[in-house]
Amino acid sequence: MAYVTGTLVLAGTPIGDVADAPPRLAAELEGADIVAAEDTRRLRRLTQALGVHTTGRVVSYFEGNETARTPELVEALAGGARVLLVTDAGMPSVSDPGYRLVAAAVEKDIKVTAVPGPSAVLTALALSGLPVDRFCFEGFLPRKAGERLGRLREVADERRTLVYFEAPHRLDDTLAAMADVFGAERRAAVCRELTKTYEEVKRGGLGELAAWAAEGVRGEITVVVEGAPEAGPGELDPAELVRRVQVREEAGERRKEAIAAVAAEVGLPKREVFDAVVAAKNADRTVPVDGKGLS
Repeated sequence: MAYVTGTLVLAGTPIGDVADAPPRLAAELEGADIVAAEDTRRLRRLTQALGVHTTGRVVSYFEGNETARTPELVEALAGGARVLLVTDAGMPSVSDPGYRLVAAAVEKDIKVTAVPGPSAVLTALALSGLPVDRFCFEGFLPRKAGERLGRLREVADERRTLVYFEAPHRLDDTLAAMADVFGAERRAAVCRELTKTYEEVKRGGLGELAAWAAEGVRGEITVVVEGAPEAGPGELDPAELVRRVQVREEAGERRKEAIAAVAAEVGLPKREVFDAVVAAKNADRTVPVDGKGLS
C-alpha cells in the first residue's frame, strides 16, 4: 500500500468488541513510521488481536506527556513521517488525547486525515431511544459538585439531546445533579459497556436512573439526556421563569439582562418575568409565624 508522507492519521479504535476495528486500521498500524498510542500496552493487545505487526517506532502519547511530546511529533511530520495516533477506545481528540497535536499540525500546514471507527457518542445516541436529529456532546462534567451544577445549569434550556461521558463511581452523583437541574422526569439513557459482553442500556427518568445508579454501576458509561421541552408562554409557571433567570445569572449575566433575555425567549412581557422574580425573592424572606407568613 502506498502512503503519502508527512501525514497525521487519527485512527478510531474499537470501543469494546475488537471485531469492530475498521479494516484500514490494520494497514495503517503496519505502515506508519510512528505510532503514538495513549497506552502502549493496550496497543500491543490490539495489534495481537488484529494479527498485525507494527514496523514503525511506537511512542506513548497521553494526557500527562501530550504537551511535551507534541513538538517532537510535529517535527517528525514536518520531516515527512506518517504518524498514526490511536487512543484506548474511539476517535482520538474526542475527550481523548489528540487535539493539541491536530492543532499544531494544522498550524504547520501538515495534512491531517482519519480512519473512521466506532464511536461511543453515536452508538449511545442510536440506542437511547431519544431524538437524534440534533444533539450536543458535552464530554465529561467537572468532578467538583459546584462546578458540575454550574455546567449543567448552562444547558438547562438546551433543546438538543445531550450526551455525556462519566466515570462509574461518579454516575449516581451526576444523575442526581441532572435530576435536580433538568427535572426528575426528564428522559435519559445510561449506556454501559457498549459493544462488550455485558452491554446494558438503562432508560428512564433522571430521578429513577439516579436511584438505580446509587446501588453501584461498573464499566464505561455514556449518558444521553433528552433536550428541554419546547413550552409555550402559557405553559411556563412563575417558578420556571425564575429558574431560567437564575441560570443566566449564575452564568454571569446581570439580573436586568437575564430578565429581558428570558422574556424574549418565552414571548412574555418583561414585567411578568420581573414580577415572578420579585415574588420568589419575597417568598424566600417569608418566615412562617403561627401559620401566617410575615415578610
